[in-house]
Amino acid sequence: MRYYPLFMDLHGTNCLVLGAGSVGRRKIASLLECAPASVLVLDPNQDALAAAKALPCPPETELRCEAREFRAGDLCGVSLAFAATPQADVNSMLARACRERGILCNTSGPLQDAGGNFLVPSHIENGPMILALSTGGGSPALAKALREELEQSLDKGYALLIRLLEALRQPLIAMGLGSAADARVFRALCARPLRQQLMTALQEGDAEKTDALLRPVLPAGFRFSAKEFLHGLD
Repeated sequence: MRYYPLFMDLHGTNCLVLGAGSVGRRKIASLLECAPASVLVLDPNQDALAAAKALPCPPETELRCEAREFRAGDLCGVSLAFAATPQADVNSMLARACRERGILCNTSGPLQDAGGNFLVPSHIENGPMILALSTGGGSPALAKALREELEQSLDKGYALLIRLLEALRQPLIAMGLGSAADARVFRALCARPLRQQLMTALQEGDAEKTDALLRPVLPAGFRFSAKEFLHGLD
């Protein structure tokens, strides 16, 4: 299941995007990846709408593109809205209408200036891990630059490490050693240099080395096979 960078589950929700230009299409594409019930796109520009219609759309999502201006009735049943036109006054109009109805609305720029009530942070996805960063709307360009730097430096082994920690979590809790003991184990597994050593072993598919690294940290009686774990990743 994909979640929007807000960490919201959009399945079954109705969304609205005002503006189908380059910014609007980025918002639409991100929404469609999360498979909401519907996305209504409004823009008087037929060419922009045509480009929006061409975006990949999951079968469970109704994508409606209408060449017209926004009407207050368009917000009926909407949970999430984006004001993505090049006109600040139009974006602010949608933001005000959403605030009056208690609907989440994103507009470009700082919240206090644009009138929206949430920001979408720049984010990085590395398997099940999502890192989000924001400049509070002050400089999307800086947020993008920082994201690109982090993407280049982020160790690809983190996705495997998360899978490993996930596999260890429930069996460890089931031993009933208590939350303090469980926390000590996971803090040790996540601390350097052990964290880096585990990621290297996992990336190399070295089950023997992985077991050897885990053995001193896991409690006595804990049963785990790195070979079985790695086989399950195939």
